[in-house]
Amino acid sequence: MDTATRLRQTVITWAAGDEDTPTPAEAGAARDLAAGLGLRTVVLVEGVSDRAAVEALAERQGRTLTAEGIVVVPLGGATSITRFLRLLGPDGLDVRPAGLCDAAEQRFFLQGLERTGFGTGLAPDDLEPLGFFTCHADLEDELIRALGTDGVQQVIDDQGDLRAFRIFQRQPAQRERAVEAQLRRFMGTIGGRKETYGRALTEALDLTRLPRPLDGLLAHI
Repeated sequence: MDTATRLRQTVITWAAGDEDTPTPAEAGAARDLAAGLGLRTVVLVEGVSDRAAVEALAERQGRTLTAEGIVVVPLGGATSITRFLRLLGPDGLDVRPAGLCDAAEQRFFLQGLERTGFGTGLAPDDLEPLGFFTCHADLEDELIRALGTDGVQQVIDDQGDLRAFRIFQRQPAQRERAVEAQLRRFMGTIGGRKETYGRALTEALDLTRLPRPLDGLLAHI
């Protein structure tokens, strides 16, 4: 297991625990791993599909994030943002946070940043200067709009899933839904599919027409 993976797992394990703040031993273990990476930024994203997209775009731009001291960590839910930020703050790793959030979850990010000393009286317009970029619905929605429904279905075909998607579209619950909604739901129907398509859709993007949140995040970090 490489150092970046160990650090990512250390952060996730601590955040899943019972303590509100890291113990000296936990903080020390995380600091040792961070020092080995030359860590300067931790990018907090909703889930593994978002992590796949961020890392895929960085690769397409010729970047190796870990070599730049950057690690992408999935939160597993926006409501846990405060716990992750505590480990990144002055009493933990003392590194710069950044990330992606959905518009519906901005309030959790704003609260978390305030509670952990990254700002006071914060409003949505303060998120981007702090390195947090907002997706209209979620990152899948941003990718679908950037590629268009035909472009996404071409990616689905390339992945060998087009027949499965056509069957999915004929399900009673899906027949009256817009194609965009069908595509988003299809990507979440099987474990691991969202991660696969987070990377595959990003790899299919026109680099001159990137989703604004994803483009802004990569430029920031």
